[in-house]
Amino acid sequence: MLGKEILGAISLGLLLFQGTAIPILLSRLLRGSGRRPPLEPKNPTPDLLGTVSIIVPTLNEAERIDPCLAGLSRQSYEVREIIVVDSHSQDGTQERVKAAAQKDPRFRLMTDDPLPRGWVGRPWALHTGFLNSSPKSQWILGIDADTQPQPGLVASLLAAAEEEGYDLVSLSPQFILRHPGEWWLQPALLMTLLYRFNSAGVREQVPERVMANGQCFFCRRSVLERLGGYSSAASSFCDDVTLARYAATQGFKVGFLDGAKVIRVRMYEGARETWQEWGRSLDLKDAASSSQLWGDLWLLLGTQGLPLFVSAILLTCLGLGYSFPTLKAAVGLNLFLLAIRFALLGAIAPSYYRGEKPSPAVRLFWLSPLADPLAVLRIFISAFQKPTHWRGRIYSLEN
Repeated sequence: MLGKEILGAISLGLLLFQGTAIPILLSRLLRGSGRRPPLEPKNPTPDLLGTVSIIVPTLNEAERIDPCLAGLSRQSYEVREIIVVDSHSQDGTQERVKAAAQKDPRFRLMTDDPLPRGWVGRPWALHTGFLNSSPKSQWILGIDADTQPQPGLVASLLAAAEEEGYDLVSLSPQFILRHPGEWWLQPALLMTLLYRFNSAGVREQVPERVMANGQCFFCRRSVLERLGGYSSAASSFCDDVTLARYAATQGFKVGFLDGAKVIRVRMYEGARETWQEWGRSLDLKDAASSSQLWGDLWLLLGTQGLPLFVSAILLTCLGLGYSFPTLKAAVGLNLFLLAIRFALLGAIAPSYYRGEKPSPAVRLFWLSPLADPLAVLRIFISAFQKPTHWRGRIYSLEN
């Protein structure tokens, strides 16, 4: 009897803890049904000549920058200049950029000044590039060195911004994964973003829930000037979201769109690097209040972190002969959450590049829900830690 009473209390607690989170989750997921379709590659029109300056921050990117440089070179005459701001790389990054500049005069290499106190390296490099860009450009595109821009990327950004009236727009990319561990873990980490925020392409987001991706971050020059460049995100390790939310609070229209057809990215090598590097910025605590952070952690734990374990344990209890309404309801609720999670695999599948001959490792993508507890654990760990190093730089806790 005592075991049944304890199990009943646990089941009731789970129903209250998880059940209150489900309406929030469903409201976000259902909004995705009306989202803007993925951007299509576009051809520029003559009136767009020289309207965009591109800034690429780099630090020891020699092993992966070539596809980025090649992709940027394939952008058309709407691009006035491509400024690579290098933070004194020691691996041959600058030589790669100089070689690209010999073929395409739009490339310009510069090095940033020593990192000022209170700044993180990436926003500092972007800020430096912005200050040194041509005032004739109407738009600034910040783009990461690990991206692979596809033909028509910049023209598609300009078209989307004009159609929707955006002042700032960033894109979710198509991810390039190679190793088995990546295919298993990375989609689970990506899902933590989808559970907390609206899908890419959803319109009319409130400022404090705006999502952004600095891998492809497109902003009107006039807006950046009014925002003080990247200074509002100077100390943020998620500077893209911090700056986008600040812009939204200032009344500017911010968009986060699906760019799977116009930009790809190869971020990290293997599951360990994905866990360490990407996982420590996904909590987005630098861009959120403490109440938002705690609310997101509660939602993730209840709807993504617990269902796998809870379903297994409670189903075992049913198999042992326990049977009462709250237990059955808790089992049903967690199986419902698992069904949602597996169904979402179909929704995010286009966000992953498989190539002409997909490797056998791709199959692990369909098992990524089994990594959900680890992904949620990673968000919790990151939420209570301040990064002390990033891209080869060391930061003090007071930085």
